[in-house]
Amino acid sequence: MSNTTLPRRIAVLGATGSIGSSALDVIARNPDRLRPALLAAGSNVDGLLALCRTHAPDHAVIADQSAYARLRDGLREAGLATQPHAGDPALVQLVASEACDTVVAAIVGAAGLTSTMAAANAGKRLLLANKESLVLAGELLTAAARAAGSRIIPIDSEHNAIFQCLPAADARSGLRRIVLTASGGPFRGRRRSQLCDVTPAQAVAHPKWSMGAKISVDSATLMNKGLEVIEAHHLFDLPGDRIDVLVHPQSLVHSMVEFIDGSTLAQLGLPDMRTALAVGFAWPQRIESGVKGLDLAASGRLDFEPPDLDAFPCLSLAYGALATGGTAPAVLNAANEIAVAAFLQGRIDFLRIAELVEDTLAAIPAVAADSLDALLDADARSRLHADSIISSDRARGFRRQPDGSRAA
Repeated sequence: MSNTTLPRRIAVLGATGSIGSSALDVIARNPDRLRPALLAAGSNVDGLLALCRTHAPDHAVIADQSAYARLRDGLREAGLATQPHAGDPALVQLVASEACDTVVAAIVGAAGLTSTMAAANAGKRLLLANKESLVLAGELLTAAARAAGSRIIPIDSEHNAIFQCLPAADARSGLRRIVLTASGGPFRGRRRSQLCDVTPAQAVAHPKWSMGAKISVDSATLMNKGLEVIEAHHLFDLPGDRIDVLVHPQSLVHSMVEFIDGSTLAQLGLPDMRTALAVGFAWPQRIESGVKGLDLAASGRLDFEPPDLDAFPCLSLAYGALATGGTAPAVLNAANEIAVAAFLQGRIDFLRIAELVEDTLAAIPAVAADSLDALLDADARSRLHADSIISSDRARGFRRQPDGSRAA
């Protein structure tokens, strides 16, 4: 993009979250290249209004339709020309329109699927931070992107690292495997029996990354890495047995690719999402992200270790769902969302998250993932099943034994 080219018109979906904040920071650092055209949030009207006052987008969308009047009046009181909108249909329509040419898809959970699909179908540059879109509907999303000429650039630091190491399709001809790195989360090194009484506050206190509560819990259970394995399968067209995971507590090596000639390429950098976002906005060029360069001498050692699948079985469950295929990853994702929400509400304990996911996978048979309706049906049935288990647990007075086993 030359200096005479018009700035990219960016839609930031999930603008009030941590990824949205990082995206807007990168955009503000490059006003000649990037312009925030559309900001969308779930129910945080005050946060969205504050962002509108700072960035003056053309459009602002609040998912909660009951909050439309507050958004409209707040924009009017601020003297902004920003047009207010509410509801998912309005967001889908705007994402598919000329209002933007680049979409940062950072809405958490399955709620972000429809707008992400709309961006892909409209041929937009899609900076994908909503992992559930690939986990739930990876085959449909990647097929839609190919058909419409939409370029998907993953914003997860791990997948973005692989993207940078494999910039062209022909670079994959000699690829042996990819290795996703994991920080290990706040409970790295703990045995299963030491995880019985961990609290939501402890689980969301990630040692390296600043993230929302749900994704922080996923990092603590290693489900986040399991979801990333499924994402990597769709993004880079590799089977699960060629996608490995290594725990790397320093979070400086974001991922690696190994080739058949014995070469391994890795992408390194400080743990800051702005690097991946800057890559997504400007690729194949580079722009300022606000992230400092990596001082390896000051960083000291780089450690790697295999994940503990006994203490953190969610990673194994994700590999199993990928191997099963069809709607199994959708079941995995839906059950996990319900379980994590229940844990954050204090309704279940930490170890129960993986057990609920495993029980739901066993109860909801996988079928072909050949339509969005089939995927959404599996999603809905999985949520109902996981909810029913939680209710049954509470009715029976479920409790955890000191060794981590279950007792009624």
